Amino acid sequence: MPKVFKLTQRTVESLSCPPGKKDILLFDGELRGFGLRVTAAGGKSFVAQYTTPAGKRRMPLGTFGALTVEEARRNAKIMLGAVADGHDPFAERKARGEATRQASVEASYTFGLMVDAWAKARGGDRRPSYLREAVLCIKRNLPTWQDRAASGITLAEAVRTIDAIKADKGIVAANRTLAYARAAYGWAAKRQHVAVNPLKGIERAGREAPRERVLTADDLGPIWRGCDALSGTLAGYVRVLMLTMQRREEVAGMRWAELDNPADPTAWTLPAARAKNGRAHIVHLAEPVRAIIRTIPRLQGNPFVFAGKQGKPIAAFGYAKNEINEAITKAGQPLADWRFHDFRRAGVTALADMGFPPHVCDRLLNHITGAIQGVAAVYQRAEFLNERKAALEAWAVHVTAAAKGKPEASNVVTLGRAAAAG
Repeated sequence: MPKVFKLTQRTVESLSCPPGKKDILLFDGELRGFGLRVTAAGGKSFVAQYTTPAGKRRMPLGTFGALTVEEARRNAKIMLGAVADGHDPFAERKARGEATRQASVEASYTFGLMVDAWAKARGGDRRPSYLREAVLCIKRNLPTWQDRAASGITLAEAVRTIDAIKADKGIVAANRTLAYARAAYGWAAKRQHVAVNPLKGIERAGREAPRERVLTADDLGPIWRGCDALSGTLAGYVRVLMLTMQRREEVAGMRWAELDNPADPTAWTLPAARAKNGRAHIVHLAEPVRAIIRTIPRLQGNPFVFAGKQGKPIAAFGYAKNEINEAITKAGQPLADWRFHDFRRAGVTALADMGFPPHVCDRLLNHITGAIQGVAAVYQRAEFLNERKAALEAWAVHVTAAAKGKPEASNVVTLGRAAAAG
């Protein structure tokens, strides 16, 4: 049992720790729970001790010298009075410390870090192209959120931000940003990285009208010729994108190993891992495509046909489109409201006009659902490779005629099928 002493300025000054002991604890005879710890090194510090259902609590009050005995006594009275009123200073201080620590953790877990962590965690069950687009969309449209605490974004602020994106960039941009950011927040909330998902329940910015822009031969020709303003690799990429009608990221990620004969390829197999629908896809390469690929240099250490920097594929899509637009504007043929994705719609529309059936066009685009649906789709596994080959040959005739500024061939279907057979 610790001894009870009258703690005064004089007695505290005279106290020392007995030889052989690490420290001693002495309690005041007037104020129950007010004590002094004296260490072997000569340190003296005041404490306040009280009992709770969880056991004894001992709270530091300060060191002797920094505090006089009477100052320490007053502090002890305040603390012990709070205990008498039902408070637990020890638990409350611990809670404040935990709150401070949690606040520090939340402040360091920024929105940008959350998005990157979400994209990395989803790498195994989401397409790389989806995650790439999602991260780019979020960073492009929510730049001021990147360095802010993820837990600090409020519902009201999120609604205002999505509305601002809609007003500035349109419904599609707002809807995509909302969907991607909401998915990242949902992932983080399930893992207790954030308490709530502030984007949950926010309605979409609006209904997206389906895009109906169809590029004609008069549109395709200037785009093709505008590629002359680009580097050989980038120009080749855009033209191959146009001729194959495949998706932007899928063509950009074309690897030499995916070609049946890299020196003079006739077919490209898009692996399931890179396809948007998770289904491998064979693309016939018409002669204009093969001619372009034969001119593309093969960079050592880079597996991609359309090689970019640091062993990666090209990704300068916006730059390429801007340069093409500038070139065709200078040529006096300005072209409004077109996108690379329009090549797909333009291709199948032209092929339909040539007489190719819808199910062949669906397979060309690697669409799982299309003209053949329902029970028939379950049993219909034909890939229509010969028909697809003929269609792409016909489309190549159409595009190259447009590139030269010539009228479309009167019997382009026959020409395409003849080229395929020949």
